[in-house]
Amino acid sequence: MTTGTGSEPPKARKGTRAAIGSTTLAQVAQLADVSEATVSRVINRKYGVAPATRQAVEEALKQINYERPLDNRLVVMLTPNLKNPIFALQGERIENELNPYGLTTIICPVYPGTPRERDYVESLVDAGVAAIVFLSSSNTLRDEDHRVVQFVESRGIPYVSINGGFPEYEAPVVSTDDWRAAELAVGHLWDLGHRRIGLLAGPTGNLPADRRVEGFLQALRRRGVDSPEQFVVRQYFNIEGGQQAAATLLGHEATGLVASSDEMAFGAYRAAERLGLSVPRDVSVVGYDDSPVLDFIGPPLTTVRQPIERIAENVARIVTSLISKRTADNEEILVEPELRLRGSTAPAPSGT
Repeated sequence: MTTGTGSEPPKARKGTRAAIGSTTLAQVAQLADVSEATVSRVINRKYGVAPATRQAVEEALKQINYERPLDNRLVVMLTPNLKNPIFALQGERIENELNPYGLTTIICPVYPGTPRERDYVESLVDAGVAAIVFLSSSNTLRDEDHRVVQFVESRGIPYVSINGGFPEYEAPVVSTDDWRAAELAVGHLWDLGHRRIGLLAGPTGNLPADRRVEGFLQALRRRGVDSPEQFVVRQYFNIEGGQQAAATLLGHEATGLVASSDEMAFGAYRAAERLGLSVPRDVSVVGYDDSPVLDFIGPPLTTVRQPIERIAENVARIVTSLISKRTADNEEILVEPELRLRGSTAPAPSGT
């Protein structure tokens, strides 16, 4: 191979991976009509490259059949907190799925949409990141200034979202089917004879919460309930929020409660107790998530389980595909939830 003055850059053969040396840098720079320094910045995911320029370089890399080596093996996972066991379980499961590929996962607990979330991402990206997983983080917030994903996009870093995506960007999303989850919970209580069923819903503008409200309303309308909106109370995804929402619904004589998280369901237990009601004799409660502590509370909580194993499998498949520059479907994958029956639901009280 000659590389003297006047020689043409060698073309990468189809089916082989091109090595990025000075000759190949020049070839890519020529194809993309940019400088070799810009090509190097794109390959190493450095800042200071306009999105259109980055895209042109990426297209040129594809033309020469270049695959970026997996020198960066860190996958950053952004999650709201680790106090809720479901996030810790999902993070652990995803880490287990990625580990056989030589990928190391770092879990960053952040409050979605805050400067801390962006600080985590910016500092870790500079250290070298293979991919980012938004685990119920800023990807769940509607009508927010999504500066974090804008930054990730500008650096050309692959990412996948769990339980909601960024509508303005085309990127893979894996979610539990919240509409189906609501149908499972309502259908179970309806079959037990409950007709005054209320929803302890999450905050407005939270994508999974909004979807569960939609599914809940659809489920009741299918069963002939007029104005089911009156049975929806919005609150925070925690015990205190669940307690307040449940107290309101029990004041309206609801006999069945569907909670948008297991923590909210624990709050419903507390609200019922303070009103002198017994679960499930006077009121039945269905949770959501399937936290590992549910068998140890009294009565054990019936809940709709998020299929974290199948979510993790899909996320790992997508992450490894994106890192390897293979195609990943940008259509949202909805994973089927399942109803776990325990002791917190029973036939509706007679006379209701």
